[in-house]
Amino acid sequence: MRPLLIAVQFLTCLPVRLAGRPKATELGRSLLYYPLVGGVFALLLGSVSVLLGDRLPLLHAALLLAAWVWLSGGLHLDGLADSTDAWVGGFGDRERTLAIMKDPRSGPMAVVALILVLLLKLCALLALLGHGAAWWLVPVLGRAALLGLFLTTPYVRKEGLGQAMAEHLPRREGWWVMAGCLLLALSWLPWHQVGAGIVAFVCLRWLMLKRLGGCTGDTAGALLELTETVLLVAGALALP
Repeated sequence: MRPLLIAVQFLTCLPVRLAGRPKATELGRSLLYYPLVGGVFALLLGSVSVLLGDRLPLLHAALLLAAWVWLSGGLHLDGLADSTDAWVGGFGDRERTLAIMKDPRSGPMAVVALILVLLLKLCALLALLGHGAAWWLVPVLGRAALLGLFLTTPYVRKEGLGQAMAEHLPRREGWWVMAGCLLLALSWLPWHQVGAGIVAFVCLRWLMLKRLGGCTGDTAGALLELTETVLLVAGALALP
């Protein structure tokens, strides 16, 4: 139960507080519950969508996206901003890129990336909401992508929560969770939408390996945001 609560506490702004410091093994197991936390997103955001009804579709999409961002606490958008600044300002150098990621300030390229991602998500949601598409599955798959990243990619920083998660992730159970998420996606979404998400994951992971030799917490957040964006846009483009 504690690994699930750790995942909820880390990935959401819901009022979950744990007594005591989590063990390294609990941190590793918490990754297995990331897709389930995505299911919490799906349930809450779906409820918000039902309450908003069918009127004023643009406002509906905007409020839904605002709730999405609020529920995550902007955690992954922060990772996207830091990663964008680091990728542009790092000039291909690994150590410079890692150093820039630690800088809390956001440069103009980070702002541009955030605006574009949020704009694309808003427009895609606006299109999907009117067609009964399974947009609510996207937060599940986005958080499954985080699990997939930690299963397949070295964590390059040697300190902090991310390193403990990477070292103590139960890999066999992790692959079973990933298989279940893939079956769920193929059951609800068009195959080309799922394929677009997989291609986005593979390409982003390749960029991380090429520049850093692995991933960081910031690049993991960027991967989640960009994978969600690709899934939403691909779903919208596939509409009749």
